[in-house]
Amino acid sequence: MTELDAEDAKIVTLARAARGRIGAAEGAAVRDTDGRTYVGATVALPSLALSALQVAVAAAVASGATGLEAAALVTDGDGADPAGRAAVADLTAGAPVIIATPRA
Repeated sequence: MTELDAEDAKIVTLARAARGRIGAAEGAAVRDTDGRTYVGATVALPSLALSALQVAVAAAVASGATGLEAAALVTDGDGADPAGRAAVADLTAGAPVIIATPRA
């Protein structure tokens, strides 16, 4: 991973913590245009499946965020799923999605 500025490194750390806290497949964090952060982890229930990015964006929207500066996804996978990227783009087209591994 390339060197991140302090604010981007913070959301990567928050995404790692969200993933690790419950042992989820993925963890995510987003930063809104006011600098507030929101986290999420993969939801895999029989009746509900959401990616970590979708959960983090939903938390932001539910708190009144109208735009995003950046998002971070921590995963062992190949990157963000299309639905997660779409959720980020729904608030701010072109907002960067930082992909990181679970290991620092």
